[in-house]
Amino acid sequence: MSKGLVTIFGGSGFVGRYTTRQLVKAGYRVRIACRCPGLAGDAKLAGGPGWVDVVQANVRNKPSILHALSGADYAINLVGILHEAGKQDFTSTQSTGAQNIAELAAQTGLKGFVHVSAIGADAASKSKNASTKAKAEEAVRTHFPAATILRPSVIFGPEDQFFNRFAGMTRVSPFLPAIGGGKTKLQPVYAGDVAEAITAAITNADARGKTYELGGPRIYTFNEIYDTVMRVTGRKRFKAPLPFFVAKPLGLIFGGLFRFKSMLIGGLLGGPPITGDQVEMLKTDNVVSNGALGLADLGVTELESVEAIVPKYLYRYRPYGEFSEA
Repeated sequence: MSKGLVTIFGGSGFVGRYTTRQLVKAGYRVRIACRCPGLAGDAKLAGGPGWVDVVQANVRNKPSILHALSGADYAINLVGILHEAGKQDFTSTQSTGAQNIAELAAQTGLKGFVHVSAIGADAASKSKNASTKAKAEEAVRTHFPAATILRPSVIFGPEDQFFNRFAGMTRVSPFLPAIGGGKTKLQPVYAGDVAEAITAAITNADARGKTYELGGPRIYTFNEIYDTVMRVTGRKRFKAPLPFFVAKPLGLIFGGLFRFKSMLIGGLLGGPPITGDQVEMLKTDNVVSNGALGLADLGVTELESVEAIVPKYLYRYRPYGEFSEA
């Protein structure tokens, strides 16, 4: 017997696929709501017939959201972007989208709602990503006070746009940009652990109305992240110190060119090498705050490490692939 139906907005993405598998394993039916259902057919493989369905929904379109929520018991919002491209901007995708979902989730009387934000969400930040994440949280709290808000640090896994991005850069560049000297601290968390936390937030009524910060077992500087990438791929690259005042205008140029589909290297790497907004976010450490509720409070205690997971998928960036020495 199913424990209920969960609608996941953005469920066809990186974290969504892990979350779908975890929810099905826990006994929930899943409805994946995404802009392009035709590209999410493989997500149905997370469960047997009838356990996973895919529907079209756009967080900017309320009727499509309402349709996706029809008959659901719970909702999860995973929609977010790393950089702006075309009509996909931070305001409409993150803050307005979250507000639309929370507002309609409250109207339909769902039992629970989980909103996935990010460490660093700050309404006063000069980063549009960080400020719209904060506005999204505020909207969720306003319309659905019992929602559980999860704030992960950088999320890693085989399909990530973090370690894969830098490993890809080692193929085409003789150096890696150490923005701000590479001293910014991060606490990468495995996608599977995030999915487990999301499932716990759905299952555990005590988590409702609370905010949790999710970080992995170890804190790294950006230079240490680069060292890990180079060690695993076997590609030695120079870490070029790039002051924030130099990186910011470069990021604005790269981000602007990519948004209008004219950045060749962005296409090769899956996105711009860096944007001005990302440079702004790198001015602040991305780690779990002292005293914040975390993964352990959701019952997620056996965390996967970067050292255990990352080598299993970055080997393909080695000069001669899987069988070459790192």
